[in-house]
Amino acid sequence: MTAEAGQLRFFAKAIGETDPVYFDESAARDAGHPALPLPPTFLFSLELARPPSNWREEAGIELARVLHGEQSFTYRRMAYAGDTLHFDSRVTDVYDKKGGALEFVVMETRVTNQRSEHVADIRKVLVHRNG
Repeated sequence: MTAEAGQLRFFAKAIGETDPVYFDESAARDAGHPALPLPPTFLFSLELARPPSNWREEAGIELARVLHGEQSFTYRRMAYAGDTLHFDSRVTDVYDKKGGALEFVVMETRVTNQRSEHVADIRKVLVHRNG
């Protein structure tokens, strides 16, 4: 997925960001960035935009019964407009609560750029309501 400057500006505005480095390429360069930096949590939007995988169907998880339970980001290096980011996801844990009424799926995603540099790690927990 390629991070496009227009998407970054739109996202920054939507989250209430006011720092000009997220909107103005000159301000970004003056601050030492080669291009507009990705706003915090923008990786989540890019991850959602990638082609869907069929892991949910294979696991018997109905999308209509899934809740977004938790998410965290560990940033390793900056990413910028024009970078092509790769998302490598895997399920790292599955457990249940409430006597099996809720199933929790933990996923971890490693994000790298076009130079294979480690950009970030994303950890999310999806909650599947059984029944």
